[in-house]
Amino acid sequence: MDTCIFCKIANKEIPSEFIFEDDKVFVIKDINPKAPIHYLIVSKEHIQSIIHLEDNHQEIISKMIFAAKSVAEKFGLKGYKLVFNVGKEGGQVIDHLHLHLLGGWPR
Repeated sequence: MDTCIFCKIANKEIPSEFIFEDDKVFVIKDINPKAPIHYLIVSKEHIQSIIHLEDNHQEIISKMIFAAKSVAEKFGLKGYKLVFNVGKEGGQVIDHLHLHLLGGWPR
């Protein structure tokens, strides 16, 4: 089975500029941005989507949200959207858990 693109980025097999990284998550720019600022907060563990979360994944979700908050503060975002797309029917393109941080729109 082929490793997904986010797993390859997490394993440093594909070079990428990390905006943030800790032991559970990393943050990169979205290559197809939907907002002036569009980052992806990605779980290092391969979890397909929200549907596939188990009770032991609570720390990962918490880390993802706090990473988004930290990155938003770093870039001075006063307001922003956090979005999980869940499954193909929900707009999820890559089958690996990730959170979209969108912001930077003019007031």
